[in-house]
Amino acid sequence: MARLHEYKGKEILAGFKVPTPAGQTASSPDEVLAAAKALNKPVVVKAQVWTTKRAAFGGIQFADSPEEAKAKSEKLFGLKVKDFEIDTLLVEEQITIEREFYCGIIIDDSAQCPVIIFSSMGGTGIEEIAEAHPDKVAKAEIDIQTGLRDYQARNLVRKTGIHGKLQMQLAGVLVKLWQAARKYEARSAEINPLVLTGDGKVMAADCRITVDDYAVFRHPDLGIDIARELNRPPSKLDKIAYDVEKDDYRGTFYFIQMEQDFSKDDGFVGFHGAGGGGSMMSMDAAHTQGFKLANFTDTSGNPAASKVYRAAKIILSQPNILGYFGSGSGVASQEQFHSARGLAKAFIEENLSIPAVIRLGGNGEDKAVDILTTSTKGLPAPVEGYRKDDTAQFCAERLRDLVDKNVLEPEPEPGRRFVKPSFDKPYSFATLTGSITFDHGACADCDHKVCVESCIPEILKVENGVPVLAISEEDAKAGKCIECLACEMECIYHGKRGAYIDLPIAGLDEYRREVA
Repeated sequence: MARLHEYKGKEILAGFKVPTPAGQTASSPDEVLAAAKALNKPVVVKAQVWTTKRAAFGGIQFADSPEEAKAKSEKLFGLKVKDFEIDTLLVEEQITIEREFYCGIIIDDSAQCPVIIFSSMGGTGIEEIAEAHPDKVAKAEIDIQTGLRDYQARNLVRKTGIHGKLQMQLAGVLVKLWQAARKYEARSAEINPLVLTGDGKVMAADCRITVDDYAVFRHPDLGIDIARELNRPPSKLDKIAYDVEKDDYRGTFYFIQMEQDFSKDDGFVGFHGAGGGGSMMSMDAAHTQGFKLANFTDTSGNPAASKVYRAAKIILSQPNILGYFGSGSGVASQEQFHSARGLAKAFIEENLSIPAVIRLGGNGEDKAVDILTTSTKGLPAPVEGYRKDDTAQFCAERLRDLVDKNVLEPEPEPGRRFVKPSFDKPYSFATLTGSITFDHGACADCDHKVCVESCIPEILKVENGVPVLAISEEDAKAGKCIECLACEMECIYHGKRGAYIDLPIAGLDEYRREVA
């Protein structure tokens, strides 16, 4: 999910004619000064952060003059809150609040529909209000086809004891909040507090909206960098990883960088899970062995081997990790040999120098473990593959043992160091996210054409003694080539090393140069 800052939520509300305080954003003290002068009245300066209880750390400051606003903003810019460095402030007019309310819309997975909640009491923590004052809170399910009707909104407000003109005003805001949430496909949309001002207006004093991650591409006007529910701005590596995922819906690749700027002595490893529950269990197992996790990654839902490859390359781009721990549910329904090939290709290209322990339990696990361990023999660092009967705890223990022993070969076996090939007689075609090249010079001397034999979607054929496409180039690029990586990996170990699959990752080389 993608969180929107308060100011962006208020822009959305304003588009649906929900009143909000006059204000504008600022990214420097001088801009704060200019904004306060433009408002020409006492202002409130609010840090734009994805966290609650901003007042507790001084994130909300009141000022009676533009100069005071600028002075107070200087203490906020650059302040770190839960690893979030404040770089944007919202400068708003001060309003007189007579009464506070709460309203929110969430997608209730158990009810399988949107649910709207209204409270005649405002404050931080609607759960606490509902527990202490159940008569002040009302909620109702929303029919996704008919939406929230005016009379339904009025009934909801009336249940909390509010009547008359105020009931009508509040109900109007609830309907508009629903319209905004529906248009922008929000997983949640909250106004807290919704206030009654001293001059009798109902106004949104704060607004937080979270957009469904799979809907983000339909709303470019929101300016969302990545569809992830972070409590901080996305890191450069977060953005690189999200760019891999956003246009490739073959399975899931979820990457979040949990720590940065650590040393080798800090005990961090790269983590690569598969499936939510199994990944959580595996993370716990890593923690029990004293490891810290530099990242959380999940590749599940039968991802393409090319996506697993990119995930591994991104994980390995984190400086100073001590090891690579891959472990998920252990009973994955996805074909694990695809993941094995993706991991193996990444490890080979990286000339892996940190130990890796990978648990590949699930469909095709025996084949997957064989591909992984056979392909990575002779790399500087050991790579161990395990199956569903090997617990996450056992696998974490193995990684602990390998890291502690630090048994590394100074160089790979002769001929094993990866060098991007330059072929004499190249034959290439584009795939969905990359390209495949065969060296027809080397292929002509290959007896068994293992690339064709191992091609799972059967899109290759032998013609005049060399592999070529059995389908059109357009079909290959559209996805008929599933990027299983079998042709390259099998050719490396059973052929003439005449195949190479190029799977670019935008921005990764530049990132590595920056952190080197």
